[in-house]
Amino acid sequence: MTNTIGLAPEDKQLSVSGRNWGEVDLDGNMLSFLVGSKQAFEVSLADVSQAQLQGRNDVVLEFHVDDTTGANEKDSLIELSFHIPNTNTTFTGDESRPPAQILRDKIMQMADVGVAPSGESVVVFEDVAVLTPRGRYTVELHLSFLRLQGQANDFKIQYSSVVRLFLLPRSNQPHTFVVISLDPPIRKGQTFYPHIVLQFATEELAERELSISEELLNSKFKDRLEQSYKGLSHEVFIQILRGLSGAKVTRPGKFRSCQDGYAVRASLKAEDGVLYPLEKSFFFLPKPPTLILHEEIEYLEFERHGAAGTSSMSSHYFDLIIKLKSEQEHQFRNIQRNEYHNLFSFINTKGLKIINLGDTETIGGVAAALQNSDDEAVDPHLERIKNLRDGGAGDEDSDEEDEDFVAENDDAGSPTDESEEEGSDASESAEVKQPAKKEVKKKKTPTPKATETKKKRKDDEEEGGKKKQRRKKKDPNAPKKAMTGFMFFSQVERENLKKSDPGMSFTDVGRTLGERWKKMSVEEKAPYETKARADKERYKEAMADYKSGPTNVDSGNESDSE
Repeated sequence: MTNTIGLAPEDKQLSVSGRNWGEVDLDGNMLSFLVGSKQAFEVSLADVSQAQLQGRNDVVLEFHVDDTTGANEKDSLIELSFHIPNTNTTFTGDESRPPAQILRDKIMQMADVGVAPSGESVVVFEDVAVLTPRGRYTVELHLSFLRLQGQANDFKIQYSSVVRLFLLPRSNQPHTFVVISLDPPIRKGQTFYPHIVLQFATEELAERELSISEELLNSKFKDRLEQSYKGLSHEVFIQILRGLSGAKVTRPGKFRSCQDGYAVRASLKAEDGVLYPLEKSFFFLPKPPTLILHEEIEYLEFERHGAAGTSSMSSHYFDLIIKLKSEQEHQFRNIQRNEYHNLFSFINTKGLKIINLGDTETIGGVAAALQNSDDEAVDPHLERIKNLRDGGAGDEDSDEEDEDFVAENDDAGSPTDESEEEGSDASESAEVKQPAKKEVKKKKTPTPKATETKKKRKDDEEEGGKKKQRRKKKDPNAPKKAMTGFMFFSQVERENLKKSDPGMSFTDVGRTLGERWKKMSVEEKAPYETKARADKERYKEAMADYKSGPTNVDSGNESDSE
């Protein structure tokens, strides 16, 4: 080496004793751990993603995980912890700032080249709502990194890790998403976050003055930053972050929903959110944030809910399945049917492959099925339920609906029975209406209705002309039936679901709760199942006491109805 390079190697003593008690030396951007004046190891502070103070004496360093090297290496350093006693003389502190706090602050200041020694930020945005990782943070934008400071977590993110920024307004809501995509992602415990999702109030105004010298502004950030900004808070934030990081900003493209929004409502992994069809990708927000590039897609599939030709409520929705070239699959569920036409047209213009797996129908068949299912079309099943709720079918009800009703074998509230009673009352009060009664009887000649009328007359004769009641009202003193685990889960989550989406219908709430319950693990269901078992025991004991008590006065009527 002396002959070839012209430099004479020097000896450097290393500590190989394995002892873990020594001194920390900060030299520029390197941290060295010395044992007996000999170096045991050194790490680059540029690789530090986060430094946290645990208690008063421990400093924990977390490191970026490099995906490019992790594929070939079994082990990599992701966390390093230092214990600094209060008697330490290298990092002198006081009652309010112990030595461990002094060490942490120095590490955070020296972790990046180009940051001022004082660690002064260029601009600060306080009390920003961050949906992933969840919490409220103070966002500091520095010259070469951004910092998220929360009550429990402190994230430091290099601008070199920021690959793209997204500015996506929320449809029909006064909020706007700002998404920071990272590579490599940040880490919180054992969870990795490749996307940071921030939420700003759409109409909120902000005014910021940058803490940066005019010389540096003109030399390094010329045509990228301005000295001051004023406007909507999300626009001010995204412009300053773009100027400092140099990352590109993606905004909504040409897609418009049926309500003239930029996204469609959907569910992914039992989580409700919105799906943004962008010009070169799909983005599902807010949780779990999922970015799918068009170039990664193998094909897409539209899947309609419910069997063809049915009037089920599920036919008002459809699913979008995206299969990636890596064999991974994403299924976006419960997209409203009226979003199909705009979504299909947009995907078709992008040249993406659309197929129907396991279905003999072509794309035209699915499109025709969804086109024929108009949101405003009359649902016979719903109309029949409404008629029952309103006291039976009126004069305008068709014969087809009456026959459907009789086929249900439901005696109570039958349109035939009610009209028969009304005719009988009319004949007793006025003889003039007698011919009308005969016409009504002649009109109701179908065998099912006649049989039903004879059955009713027989019941009237047996009970002395009094109308027979199908079922006696429940005894108010009887104990309340036991609840299932799902019912306890629904009690807790129903109000949260209604608060997050006040416009959600009763049917949608029930379906969403059912899907979440199916997705939950046994451990997640355990608290609710425990409550259900306890309630079951409560019901057994209450029922035993109820049966062993004095005989109820109405017990004869109850047995009669049975």
